[in-house]
This record gives sequence, structure tokens and C-alpha cells, in this order.
Amino acid sequence: MPDRIRTRWIALGAFALLVMTTQLLWLTFASVTEQTQVQLGVSEGAVGDLAVINPAMFVLLAIPTGRWMDRRYTHALIAGAIFTASGALLRLVDPTSYAWVFAGQAVMSIGQPLVLNASTKIAARYFPPEEQTTAISIASGAQFLGILGAVLASSWLLDLGGFRLLLGVHAAFAVLAALAVIASLRLPHHATDTHGQAGLGWLRRDPLIWKLAGMLFIGFGAYNALATWLDAIMNDFGHSGVAGGTIAVMTVAGVAGAAVIPGFVAARELRRALGIVTTLMLAAALLVIAVVHPPALVGALLTAVGFTLLGTLPVVLDWSEIHVGPERAGTATGVLLMAGNLGGVIVVLSVQAAIGHPVAALTVLALWAVPGFLVALSLPRRAGHHTADSALEAS
Repeated sequence: MPDRIRTRWIALGAFALLVMTTQLLWLTFASVTEQTQVQLGVSEGAVGDLAVINPAMFVLLAIPTGRWMDRRYTHALIAGAIFTASGALLRLVDPTSYAWVFAGQAVMSIGQPLVLNASTKIAARYFPPEEQTTAISIASGAQFLGILGAVLASSWLLDLGGFRLLLGVHAAFAVLAALAVIASLRLPHHATDTHGQAGLGWLRRDPLIWKLAGMLFIGFGAYNALATWLDAIMNDFGHSGVAGGTIAVMTVAGVAGAAVIPGFVAARELRRALGIVTTLMLAAALLVIAVVHPPALVGALLTAVGFTLLGTLPVVLDWSEIHVGPERAGTATGVLLMAGNLGGVIVVLSVQAAIGHPVAALTVLALWAVPGFLVALSLPRRAGHHTADSALEAS
């Protein structure tokens, strides 16, 4: 028994490392845009494209990769690990070439949905029902750790040894994570690989999955909009240079929320209440900031928002796995994360229309909480719990 306990945590640790790496590679250049322009000899927009390709590819591949994950878990996850590591190595071929770096980002972006869609399935594969919520929390929380790593370490690595060191360290992480995940697939597990049904008719007829997708659309969208536009908004309020630290603290709070919230709300059947509270907090915090905006208050409010907003991701993924069961979990996760990526584009663009007018921009973002609140109200009061045979027929 101790060996079985140890191996399941080893498998989850390897997977979490790979999840972190996908985010690290995605946002490698986000905090070093200026230096990247000079290094690659391209425009700021071209540097932005290195990050935009990731959510665009996710939207295209989310459902087909999710279906493959449901049919052939090991094959799909191995492919995700190989694409991730290969993309990182391609960038290292010539760190001064935009073509090579872009090719690496594109290849890595193919691997990301194959990796992230396994966030719920790994819990069903290795963990008993009473530990699956915790496992999903760790797997999804690893995304935020990867985002933090990219934002906080890229500039430091660049100063230390230039782009070759930056891309080399990221490639080393990617290869290590890929090898660890592939090796972990040989560890003992209590669930056999599932062979999900080919059709998607159940998805079209499942309103709960689409409601949960709506929650992630708003949640991811709000976080991405704040990460994108907070600097411009605070500059317009006369507080320059404070947004980066605020977003970092908000993300750290989100990591804590992803660790603490899911188990707490699952044990008390408060998942629906969390959605209601999160959307209300988001709207209230943004409207307060629109009126009074000293940096300390903004930081405190967005820390609280980050704790609940990012903590909602593992709760939604956990709920979806309970609802559809492990045979359809990959497809469901793909749909939910696809909705989150779409939100990350559409909400950001809606706020962009009001940039230059900080009160209007914050109001636009606050208004997005209204449909989120209505969706949360429509959710069932009870989600249930993981069971040994939780493969619910979603008809």
C-alpha cells in the first residue's frame, strides 16, 4: 500500500511539472517583449503573436484532442509530452531567428491541449475517489505556477545569460517533464484506460457542461483582461509601475485558492455558492477600483479576486469529471478550457475598446460578471462526490 500511495503522487508530480512547462513556454516572452523585439528584429505585434498562437491552437484542437484523450489516454499524453519538448527544442535551434522561435511555439501549442485535457483523467487513473478533488486541484493549480515562473524568471534569465540561456533552461524543463511523464505511465494505477464513445451527441444535450464552460469563459477572460490592461488602467490613474507586482500577487493568491478552495467547497457542496460569490466579488472590486484606486487598495482587492477567481478553475474541472465520468472527462475538459481560452480573447478585446478611459474600461470588465452571476445562479445546488464508478451516463 505505501508503494501504491507513493507512485500515484510521483505520477501527479510529473504531470504537474509538464503542465507548468506548457505555461512557461507559452508566456516565455510576455515579460521581455522589448528585448525580444531587438533579439529577433521584429515588431511588438509579431512578439505578441508568439503568445497568441497558443490559445488559437487550443480553440482549434481542444475537442479533437479531448476525444483522443478519452479513447487512448497514454497515446495522447505521450504525444502531448513529445510536442511540448520538441517545441522547446526547436526554439533553441536558433534563438535569433523568429522563424525557428515561431515554429517552436506552434509545435508546443499542439501539445498543450493534449496535456491540459488530462488534468481530470489523471485523478481518475491514479487516485481513489476521496483524493480526486485534491489531485485535480494540484494538476490545475500547476498552470498558475507556470504562469508565475514565466512572468518572474524570464527577465532574470535573460539578464543572466541572454536568449540562449532563457530558451535553454525552458527546453531543459520541457525535456525533463516529458521524460518524467512518459516514465510515469508505467507506474501501477487502479483504473484501466478508458475508451470513450466516439459521438458528441451527449455534449450537445448536456446543459451543465455548457454552464460550466460559461463560468470559465468569464473567469479566464477577466483574469486575462486584468493581466493585459491593468498597467494601462493604473497609468491613466497616475500610478505607473505597480501593475506587474499586483498581477503577480493576484496570481500567487490564485495558486493558494486552487489549493484550498476545491476541497473546502466540495466537502460542503458549496460549488454553486462559490460561483455566485466569485462573480459578485469581481464586479464589486472593479467598481470600487473605478472610484478609488490607491495602489494598496487595488492590490488588496485584486488579491481577494485572484484567490476566488483562479480557485474556481479546479472546482469547475472537478465538477465536470463527477458529472460526465472518466470516460468523457477528456472531452469535457477540452470544451471547458476551450471556453476559457475564448473568454481570454473576447473579454480582453471588449475592454480594449474602452482603454484610454480607465473608469469605462473597468466598468466594461465589471459588466462581464453579470452573465457569470446569472450562469452561477442557474447551476445545481449539489454536484455530488467522486465514486468508484462515477462514469455517469450524460444523456
